Amino acid sequence: MHETGEAGLKRRTVAILVVIVLVGSVLGGVAYQLLTRPKAVSHGDFSFTVKLSGLERSYTVHVPTNYDGRTAVAMVIMLHGRGATGKGAMEDTGWAEKADKVGFLAVFPDATPPDPSKPASLLENPQIWNDGSGRGHACLRNVDDVGFVNAIIDDLCSRFVVDERRIFVTGFSNGAAMTFRLAVELSKRIAAVAPVSGLFWLNVSKLDYPVPLVYIFGTDDPVIPFHGGVVRKPWGETLSDPPVSDSVMRWVRLLGCPDEPMAVHDKEGVRMAVYGPGRGGSEVVFYTIEGMGHTWPGGRSSLPERLVGKMTYKITATDVIWEFFQKHPRKL
Repeated sequence: MHETGEAGLKRRTVAILVVIVLVGSVLGGVAYQLLTRPKAVSHGDFSFTVKLSGLERSYTVHVPTNYDGRTAVAMVIMLHGRGATGKGAMEDTGWAEKADKVGFLAVFPDATPPDPSKPASLLENPQIWNDGSGRGHACLRNVDDVGFVNAIIDDLCSRFVVDERRIFVTGFSNGAAMTFRLAVELSKRIAAVAPVSGLFWLNVSKLDYPVPLVYIFGTDDPVIPFHGGVVRKPWGETLSDPPVSDSVMRWVRLLGCPDEPMAVHDKEGVRMAVYGPGRGGSEVVFYTIEGMGHTWPGGRSSLPERLVGKMTYKITATDVIWEFFQKHPRKL
């Protein structure tokens, strides 16, 4: 018997609506699974590029062995020194091995050489950061290295599950100077910074956000003299540098810390001065390493001692810096 009239029409309408709801539920479930599915899980070293201001810029990321694609992990960006490379910094500093031990993304960007069409070279085609010093081709051409690092952060946050409260930057020499600059201009993204053997060049009077800093320097640095002065650099230029204490005290005052350290520890040639508390609980921790040259403490140097001075194993900078970073996640 076939239903006719208004009752049959209503029954057929209800049946159609039930089918629509069921199909919608299935498709909605699929969509939900796609949205909540963890990002691709992979481990090891990977090279990526980002395009910025007409330049294709490169960086390497080391993904730790325990990365699972679900748990948000910290990010440490390591900036190489003048004439070096991201991969060279990875080998010299031990950040990739540290990442595997404790679980974070270790990132190694490359600065720009004067002639991008030729291979990078320490003396003939050196990769240099636009650190605000006014020195080198990157500064003279006003290369957007701040934008580059910002783009790296965006790129990695799209590829991996990143804890955006724990994005940190460290660097050596020219990379340390660039680290200072990033702490000023990306203070709303970067949780804490750690320059090693480099100077703070920017002339600024305030920070948008108080970025804690741990700073490491050797007393016998022949490239950047601890007490300042005129020095002939390994690449041939003779330049005058300010004393390291200027960089320390300028950052102390930017954070609003007292000028006198609240604690000083001096043991076996390692002096640690702690300045604080500053705005938002920030602090400056300044390590002075007796006898250390222009090198990464506890790492290795590919340059001869006659040019850069002595290595030191009194501390391991990578361990000291990571411990500091752990204490200073960003307060969102």
